[in-house]
Amino acid sequence: MITNLLKSYPLSVLLVVVIWFLCMFTPPHTGLEEVRYIDKWTHLVMYGGFCSVIWWEYLRRHSSLFWGRIVLWAVLAPALMSGIIELAQAYCTTTRSGEWLDFAANSVGVLLGNLIGYGVLRPVLWKRRRKFRR
Repeated sequence: MITNLLKSYPLSVLLVVVIWFLCMFTPPHTGLEEVRYIDKWTHLVMYGGFCSVIWWEYLRRHSSLFWGRIVLWAVLAPALMSGIIELAQAYCTTTRSGEWLDFAANSVGVLLGNLIGYGVLRPVLWKRRRKFRR
């Protein structure tokens, strides 16, 4: 199962590892800290991109939608991972803190990533697939 997951969804698995790493280490101080809500925007983009990649890899491998799988792996799993990371930051680190607003930004990112996946990637990839079948 793990081998199949790595073969089918390599970028998604890589992004899970990257997100965990980025969320658990102490980031260096930069000038971007002065931008209001920069961390919330970062969370939104990170999870939106992650869910878009899940959709892209899913649509490459499947010619129809299995809604149970999509909801589980592109909606529930990223949102659950986000909550677990926020709890881990709050209770397992001394340099990070878990925040409800981070969880909210992550959840909005999940929603936007799924809207992009369904509304943008699905029509484009499936149109391209039909074009090459002719």
